[in-house]
Amino acid sequence: MEALGLPSLTISYSNFQLRKVSNICKRTHHYCTSVELSALKLSPSCTTHLLHRSTIRMQADGEDYELKQMKDMAAARKRWEALVREEKVKVLTPREAGYAIQLTNKTLLDVRPSTEHQKAWVKGSTWIPIFDVDDKFDAGTLSRQITSFVMGGWWSGVPTLSYNNQFLSKVVEKYPKDTDLIVACQKGLRSLAACELLYNAGYKNLFWVQGGLEAAEEEDLIREGPLPFKLAGIGGVSEFLGFTDQQRDAAAKEGWSYRLMFSARLVGVFLVADALFIGAQQVGHYLRDIRSP
Repeated sequence: MEALGLPSLTISYSNFQLRKVSNICKRTHHYCTSVELSALKLSPSCTTHLLHRSTIRMQADGEDYELKQMKDMAAARKRWEALVREEKVKVLTPREAGYAIQLTNKTLLDVRPSTEHQKAWVKGSTWIPIFDVDDKFDAGTLSRQITSFVMGGWWSGVPTLSYNNQFLSKVVEKYPKDTDLIVACQKGLRSLAACELLYNAGYKNLFWVQGGLEAAEEEDLIREGPLPFKLAGIGGVSEFLGFTDQQRDAAAKEGWSYRLMFSARLVGVFLVADALFIGAQQVGHYLRDIRSP
């Protein structure tokens, strides 16, 4: 923190912190997979000819691609741990980042996708996503979107993301390379990927917000937006029903009224499902009556 002009705060790079980096990478593998990280140089592709041949090929390609994902992620984790261990990227807690922003007037670089940023952001921060929602309509993108939805996107609400090719150019356009950059994302993984890119591009005064904005308490940073930082990264059916860890923590603090709201939603889902089932049965009976002589 001395580099930020805050001598009262000190940062030590212990084995515990390095383990934290590794644990963050492991915990958020599903959140920011190497499908996204390797988008810097990789893009999935599939071809469809005959149904049987296509199915076999997709299974084989899927296994190979999953293996490559694991290898890419392991390699990235080693590089990021080295950046922290060698102090090429300094580590800040969300509270320390808040102190740095308030006391030294530094700007936080928010690299989250638009779906998270629009829910909550740090006042005065600069938003340049390293990955953003992939809304193209080509065959490859649609295939990835369908796969992502089927493999859990419907539950988690995590959209299909692609690398922002203008990320580096926008950062370079806005900030000289001697600028102190405090880099943050939602959980702390994509910001590490951003730090690596920025360091390789010549930025040497980089600060990584450990655990991301999700680890921040409300008093740590000045927030703007409709939701708390902790809820900015959730979505899908799990958010609607209140089944996320973040919502459980909020329910423990806010009491029975918060739980009652999501309990009512769950009951509503069961009632709608029951009504649809009964309606389908009635339609079936009606069709059979029509067909019968």
